[in-house]
Amino acid sequence: MELGIGMFGDLHINEKGQVQPAGERMKELIEEIKLMDELELDFYGIGEHHRPDYAVSAPEIILAAASTVTKKIKLGSAVSVLSSSDPVKLYQSFATIDLLSGGRAELMAGRGSFTESFPLFGYSLNDYDELFEEK
Repeated sequence: MELGIGMFGDLHINEKGQVQPAGERMKELIEEIKLMDELELDFYGIGEHHRPDYAVSAPEIILAAASTVTKKIKLGSAVSVLSSSDPVKLYQSFATIDLLSGGRAELMAGRGSFTESFPLFGYSLNDYDELFEEK
């Protein structure tokens, strides 16, 4: 059996009621992944979100950074939104993480449950199913 954890990279509210800066949250995520590696968890997954209340819109960047400070933990997306991504570029990004990490990258692709990103990338929600099937 393997044990892992997944995070969305959501921004926290501090004791003063202020939203945490995204850069600070990203650094925390790297430290969390490093700790999970030290605790010998098997997998860490980070989600992709294109909303102001989440810090991570490109999980592959966080995972690439984490690959340089971890030794054994598998690093993956949870999920990468295939419907609004270029599948070749997404594959290449994860192939690069796989090389940096010594074979620990895992790509989990999905449709995306938050649909706000589709118009951001010029896609119509009317094409939601077709976009995923095409890619």
